[in-house]
Amino acid sequence: MGFENRVIKFLLNQTEYQLRDIDPNTTVLDYLREHLHFVGTKEGCASGDCGACTVVVGEPCDDKIYYKSINSCITPVGSLHGKQLITVEHLKQGKQLHPVQQAMVNCHGSQCGFCTPGFVMSMFAYRKNNVRPERQSVIEALGGNLCRCTGYKPIIEAAMQMYRSPLEDQFSLAESSVVEKLKAIRQQQATAELSAAGKTYFAPDNVAALADILLKYPQAKLVAGGTDLILDITQFLKEIEVLVSTSRVEELKLVEETESAIELGAAVTYIEARQALIAQYPDLHELIDRLGSRQIRNQGTIGGNVGNASPIGDMPPVLIALGASLVLRRGDESRQIPVEDYFIAYKKTALQDSEFIERIIVPKAKPEVQFRAYKISKRLEDDISASCGAFRLQLDDGLVKSIDIAFGGMAEIPKRATHCEQALIGQPWNDSTVRNAMIELEKDFTPLSDFRASADYRLKVSQNLLYRLYLELQSSAEQMRVTHYG
Repeated sequence: MGFENRVIKFLLNQTEYQLRDIDPNTTVLDYLREHLHFVGTKEGCASGDCGACTVVVGEPCDDKIYYKSINSCITPVGSLHGKQLITVEHLKQGKQLHPVQQAMVNCHGSQCGFCTPGFVMSMFAYRKNNVRPERQSVIEALGGNLCRCTGYKPIIEAAMQMYRSPLEDQFSLAESSVVEKLKAIRQQQATAELSAAGKTYFAPDNVAALADILLKYPQAKLVAGGTDLILDITQFLKEIEVLVSTSRVEELKLVEETESAIELGAAVTYIEARQALIAQYPDLHELIDRLGSRQIRNQGTIGGNVGNASPIGDMPPVLIALGASLVLRRGDESRQIPVEDYFIAYKKTALQDSEFIERIIVPKAKPEVQFRAYKISKRLEDDISASCGAFRLQLDDGLVKSIDIAFGGMAEIPKRATHCEQALIGQPWNDSTVRNAMIELEKDFTPLSDFRASADYRLKVSQNLLYRLYLELQSSAEQMRVTHYG
C-alpha cells in the first residue's frame, strides 16, 4: 500500500481535511477538542449514553446528502473517511443563528448549556431529513440526548418551532458541491489507512480486500459502528493495535430479499435493517426502536451486535428464535452456521482466526407462526436489557406444534430455553401448560445478579414474559372470535 493510502480524507463542513500521524484509537470527539480545538462538542459520558458529544455526518446518497446524528465520543476518527462532518460551530452563518439555534433561544431551551450543542445537532439532523415535524418522531430523535436542567418541554417545542423558518440553509445551497467532493474522495482509494503510534486503522471498500487484511492481521479487531468496541478505549483505556472497519464495504451494507429470507450484510445498521425486519415481524418495531438511542441505531450494526458476543445484546435472542443463520467468511472460503451455534461461552465464538461475519440470513415470516419479542430494562428507552426474550410459536388445533424461545441477559451467552420448549411442544396451549413451562425455565438458566437486576428478578420476569405471550395470544384469539362472529 502506497503513501496515498495512509490518509483519511473527509470534509469538515465544506473544507477537505487529511489525517496522517494521528493515533487511530483517537475518537472524533478527542480529535475535535484536542487537535482542532472545536470545543462546542462536549464530553459527558464517553460511552454514547448522554448525547452531549452529538455531531452530524453527511454521506452522499445518489445526488443528495443524507445526514445522521452520531456520538462522536465512541466514533474512531478514521470512520470519517469520505464523509462530511458538521459540528455546532458550523451552523451559525456570520452573525445569524441557524434556525435550529434560534428556535432554542426563542423557546428558552438552554440553561447551563452543557448539553445544548448535542441537542442542537440532533435537531439539525432531524430537520435535514424530515420535511415537517411530528411530535412523537421528534421525541424519538432527541431520545439519546440527556438534559438535567430544562425538563425537555422547551427543547421539544424548539424542535417543532424550528420549522417556521425556510428549510433551505447554507448546507442545502452547498449540497451539490459537497456531493461531488465526497464522491471524488471515495473514488481516490479503495482502502483508506491511518497509521501512527504503532497502531493502524484500515477501511477497505470491498469484501475481498477486507478478507485479505484479516488474513494478514488475524489479531485485528473489526469495527463497524463502534458502539460497543470503542468503549474498550474510552472506558477501559485499552489500546487496539489494528482496527479494520467494515463501514465502507459495499457488499456488507446490502439488504436483500429472497423468496424465503431477508439477507442482511454484516455492516447494515439498525436503522437500515429496520424497515425490512418490521415488514416481516411487526413486533420487532418496539424492540428496535428501544435498542439504544437514535445516534446508536444510526451507527450500530446487526452484525456487530452478534459479533461482539455480548450476553446482553438484544438482536441475538431474536435471531436465535427466528432460526436465523450466519454466513462466515475467511479469505475466499465461506460457511453457514445457525446463529445459536455462534456463541460458545462468554465472549467466545465459533469464529476461526481471520474469519468474519459476512451476512445474516433471517427466514421470512409464515402466516401460521406467531412471533413476539420483549425487552426488560430499567429505562424504557436507550438502556441495556436486564432480560430480552424472543418467542416463535405455531399452534395446531390448540396444541403447540412448535416453539422457539431464546433469551439474552440470562446466561453468559444468549441461548435457547430448551427445557421450557420441551414442556410446551405437543401440549395444549392453556394456562396450566404455560405455568408448568415457566417452572421448567429454571432448568435452562442460572442468571447472575448485577447492578441492572438481581438473579431472582431476572428469572421471575423472564418467566412472566412467557405468560405475557400466552395472555397476548389469548386476547388476540378472543378479538378474532368477536370480529368473526359479531
